[in-house]
Amino acid sequence: MNPLIMIPARMAATRLPNKPLALIGGVPMIVRAYRQAEASGLPVVVAAGDPEIVEAIEAEGGRAILTDPALPSGSDRIRAAVDAIDPEGDFDAVINVQGDMPFASPGLATACAAILHGEPACDIATLVAAEAEASDRANPDVVKAVLALGEGERQGRALYFTRSTLYGDAPVWRHIGVYGYRREALNRFCAAPQSPLETREKLEQLRALEMGMQIWAAVIEEAPLSVDNPADLEAARALV
Repeated sequence: MNPLIMIPARMAATRLPNKPLALIGGVPMIVRAYRQAEASGLPVVVAAGDPEIVEAIEAEGGRAILTDPALPSGSDRIRAAVDAIDPEGDFDAVINVQGDMPFASPGLATACAAILHGEPACDIATLVAAEAEASDRANPDVVKAVLALGEGERQGRALYFTRSTLYGDAPVWRHIGVYGYRREALNRFCAAPQSPLETREKLEQLRALEMGMQIWAAVIEEAPLSVDNPADLEAARALV
């Protein structure tokens, strides 16, 4: 396969405005995310919703594409960017790495690419990690993945994603928002309207499941820090 990493980013954010340019150890968050992705060895492009993000990445020597700021989601943004730079479809897979994960291991992107390579039926690849603490099960901000995963297996098909509480003695898998799309699957997904379950749970991956797409997930050891609010930003700065 010939995968490309895309990092969607925009300045407007309800809980943390101007998040991509927030400094962590003197470095803009989006630049840290770009550096981590670049260390995977795969080509990386930032799909930016604002010119300030393009300027920050180009100052780093990286590549960024300015997209329509009105695009409704990160998936739509990466589709617009990859269509702009690769209209011939030479890149047959797109790995969506989040710009608010400034310390994400470079191996997350390659893990998604490996799922797509090894599972011909997989349309979209993603990642999960074990719950960090018992309170995760009832926390609606923690998205849980329900997987067809046998004991000891580290990769399986996703049956559902939910914000609701999950019960029972089986492991609860915390979804990590890194996705690998086959190019054709990304185009189909973005062309489809929002689905009922997607609207209900506010989880766009449910649209893919309702469309009959297969999502496969691999288990990673630890969820990377995601910066979603001012407290997370302070935690990231303390980590540096």
